[in-house]
Amino acid sequence: MKSKKFKINNPSPFKHGLLALAGSIFSLGLHAQAPEQSFTEWLTQLRTEASTAGVSAEILDLAFAQVHSPLERVLELDKSQPEFTLTFSGYMKNRMNDARIRRGRKLLQEHKELFDKLETQYGIQRHYLVSFWALESNFGDYTGGFSVINALATLAWDTRRSSFFRGELLKALNILEEGHIAPDRMTGSWAGAMGQCQFMPSTFAAYARDGDGDGHIDIWNSVPDVMTSAANYLSQVGWHRGQRWGREVLLPENFDFTLSGLQTQRSVTQWQSLGVRKIDASPLGSDDMQGSVILPVGANGPAFLVYNNFRTIMIWNRSQFYAIAVGHLADRFTGAAAIKRMPQNEVALSRADVIELQELLNSQGFPAGYPDGILGSKTREALRDFQAQRQLPTDAYASYEMLEILRVSAESQ
Repeated sequence: MKSKKFKINNPSPFKHGLLALAGSIFSLGLHAQAPEQSFTEWLTQLRTEASTAGVSAEILDLAFAQVHSPLERVLELDKSQPEFTLTFSGYMKNRMNDARIRRGRKLLQEHKELFDKLETQYGIQRHYLVSFWALESNFGDYTGGFSVINALATLAWDTRRSSFFRGELLKALNILEEGHIAPDRMTGSWAGAMGQCQFMPSTFAAYARDGDGDGHIDIWNSVPDVMTSAANYLSQVGWHRGQRWGREVLLPENFDFTLSGLQTQRSVTQWQSLGVRKIDASPLGSDDMQGSVILPVGANGPAFLVYNNFRTIMIWNRSQFYAIAVGHLADRFTGAAAIKRMPQNEVALSRADVIELQELLNSQGFPAGYPDGILGSKTREALRDFQAQRQLPTDAYASYEMLEILRVSAESQ
């Protein structure tokens, strides 16, 4: 076991920072179906389980010194659903700005020797690592102000996803036992994501690495540890050395939109034969590399031809918006231009709008599933079938315009 690198003393009170301040804070009762077992009883059993797994009494006392009750703000955030769907243009605007691009370029130079080493060892191009760093924590500025132990204890005690978060809590306690970070300094997001790369404890346990050679893995404060851990993770989950994430492309006027989406892959040569071109209208070229055409804003917005590394980014975070942002910001660090066909005046659908869209699809014979306000694969499939019947571009994109078309269609029946 690694020696502890922190002193045993009275831990400072856990501080709740940026994430706790986001949005209005108001009094919130616990879940209507709260666990039958009290939090105190549950915590006693959890301590016993952790002790049996090898976590010392000393660490358990320190870790739970400030854990007295579930964090109501964590329960609130876990249950909350956004009122409006996020627009692509809004998402990208919030993550791309000149100051961030300049800072990323500066950090690429500042840590050149580290990135030289990581590219050789792991094959992850440096501008992608810095892009993840920027998007996860603004280069380490915002790592979350919640006590990871308290947040995970709250979520593990709650009934919604107790098994998953119980496992994460035990992993977090083991990280403390190994001495990587002091309990009062193990802070992160409300869901337990930690450090400058926002790793969950299980991800830390599987992929985090000591990049500065001090015998500990400090993803909160050590840039070498942060970057080495991120590079190791990406290499292990499928990153292809030397390949790009994707690129913005032009589609031909007669493009078959049923070919769009990650479910369809073609070689670069095949996409070229179908009329797909680079954004400057030059040929894609000939290559066997497989790619998919994705349309984050439907047929009237930008199109991207994305490759294996885009899918690898989505293992880190399942959002296509996020994956495009990582790739595009990485490109901007190397001097690439902004997205050319960025949509203007996008209208965000509210959750109520999405529920209405699902109800309209169901009522007109296009099964979208239970109207829950979530734009999942079943809803998109139903929307694509509706578009095909109406001879509309089959991009499966749920826009306000499409909602209006569905309304008119329902009235005419």
